Amino acid sequence: MNFNTYETLALAGFVLLLGYFLVKRISLLKNYNIPEPVVGGFLVAIILTVLYQGWGVSFTFDDNLRSSMMLVFFSSIGLSANFARLIKGGKPLIIFVVAAGILIALQNTVGVAGSLLLGIDPAYGLIAGSVTLTGGHGTGAAWAKTFTETFGLQGATELAMACATFGLVSGGIIGGPVARHLLKKMHRDESPENEDNSDIQEAFEHPTFQRKINTRSLIETITMLACCLLIGQFLDAQTKGTALALPTFVWCLFTGVIIRNTLTHIFKFNVADAAVDVLGNVGLSLFLAIALMSLKLWQLAGLALPVMVILAVQVVLMAAFAIYVTYRMMGKDYDAVVLSAGHCGFGLGATPTAVANMQAITSRFGPSHKAFLIVPMVGAFFIDLVNAAVLKGFMVVVTSLH
Repeated sequence: MNFNTYETLALAGFVLLLGYFLVKRISLLKNYNIPEPVVGGFLVAIILTVLYQGWGVSFTFDDNLRSSMMLVFFSSIGLSANFARLIKGGKPLIIFVVAAGILIALQNTVGVAGSLLLGIDPAYGLIAGSVTLTGGHGTGAAWAKTFTETFGLQGATELAMACATFGLVSGGIIGGPVARHLLKKMHRDESPENEDNSDIQEAFEHPTFQRKINTRSLIETITMLACCLLIGQFLDAQTKGTALALPTFVWCLFTGVIIRNTLTHIFKFNVADAAVDVLGNVGLSLFLAIALMSLKLWQLAGLALPVMVILAVQVVLMAAFAIYVTYRMMGKDYDAVVLSAGHCGFGLGATPTAVANMQAITSRFGPSHKAFLIVPMVGAFFIDLVNAAVLKGFMVVVTSLH
């Protein structure tokens, strides 16, 4: 059965509402910050897999709508990147970006080496590396399409969604134990009078943050997003097959950064961050819902065991890296502990998971304004650029292995 644009959009909406319903009522899903599109999408994917296995019925959804929503999300990340705000992070921000970049390289090294040892395509190792772990669901699905086109991988999107979900849960699980280990080394006791951190704005992706928008701000933002998509696709077409070739979503993100900072710092135009956040989250939610309900889970049977071995090693790597590298690079103080817990969150999952990890620490041991300034900015903006740059190098390596 083929679903057109309107039918795909309607079903994606129901998938999201189903996810909201389940996350609200199942504490396990809420505690581990599992995104609503992932919950609803995976459930629908399982139902569709049963229909296929039992009665041979398969479904195809509008891929253009999915791709457009993905580009909208990454464009919104670019439009949210105000250089003036990023500069406030200073030297610690740069050091944390470097630490995140080192982890990305290690994750891909483990993924490629593990896939070669286990006898599967090394491109699958990249999917079980920074593509989905540091990258998350959105980046994972975006790169999966590139891998399918470049290497002819089967089930790349399905594997990406499964790996990203595993990472999301793992990132939420290990952040607390890593922080407790480091705090014990510091002999840090709980703070009896913790400051209220409620005034600290949470990560860009946080869907419950209260925002005020109006018709004009929405129209202005839609216009900017449309320009990002138009220019990004143009740049993608012009650079395809050259040394500058990058996935389309990276070009859209770059375009958003240029548009945002040109309007803000040259023309003194007040970009509506609230509208950018809302529309970006709408794009991400619809994209994930369509991507997940399109999963063909039966294609993963032969990859399950090798990939799980690689992912288990990645979890150990993340915990060790946070303790012995992130903590030391960030100054070996209390802020470094909170940053290490946050790194576990988005190094394996997503920025909201990182924020949740940090809040669990600061609610007991005191605030860390430094961590709450750095982690959301790195997780929401810088990490996608660094990830794309590192992955481009590993793509060359994997291509040579084919």
